[in-house]
Amino acid sequence: MRMRKKPNLIPRMERCAGVLIREPEEQRGRWRTLMPQAEELRLELGCGKGRFTAETAASNPQALFIAVERVPDAMVIAMERVCAMGLKNVFFVDGDASDLSSYFTPGEVDLIYINFCDPWPSNRHAKRRLTHPDFLMRYRQVLPEGGTIQFKTDNRDLFEWSLFQFPRSGYILSEVTRDLHAGGICGVMTDYEEKFHRLGTPINRCVAAVGPIQADGEGTAPQDLEHE
Repeated sequence: MRMRKKPNLIPRMERCAGVLIREPEEQRGRWRTLMPQAEELRLELGCGKGRFTAETAASNPQALFIAVERVPDAMVIAMERVCAMGLKNVFFVDGDASDLSSYFTPGEVDLIYINFCDPWPSNRHAKRRLTHPDFLMRYRQVLPEGGTIQFKTDNRDLFEWSLFQFPRSGYILSEVTRDLHAGGICGVMTDYEEKFHRLGTPINRCVAAVGPIQADGEGTAPQDLEHE
């Protein structure tokens, strides 16, 4: 569903200009100058309205957060949220996950969050999934060995498909769960996540760490998410 156009988008973004990085390519290799005391750099792909971004950054003040979002109407809400909380360790990029190597140097990012991305259920759109091998290899270009991806989704088909793709792309899986909040709320929720948790939809989560590429390389062809 297309997000409704926000009124006064440009002036609203201008009021939050201090947290917007307009030319991310110019920051390549220099992100930590924004926060010299940062112990790590965390990247969120598709921050949406920014609840997860803001609350996670507030509870991890030692980390520098870069939130990438390609929908300005959502990002402006996240920016306003961060500014209202007075957070100094979060910055935003109006950009795309496919351009990460233009924004970051090899090993510059310590951790990537992928929360509730579009599942693109049709097989013909498989390459648009943020856990497709093409994207996973792009993430390897900016993560160091041992760097991690934290992936959450309510879409069980996408999750099972992704569990196959991570090892295929040289990641080591851990903390795999198909019902993250079964024993109570675990970690910071997104607005979307809270909505579906209340409806009783299980939340899937895993952690994938950068490891060596497997010798067999190609693996098996990706599966179709569509049901017969």
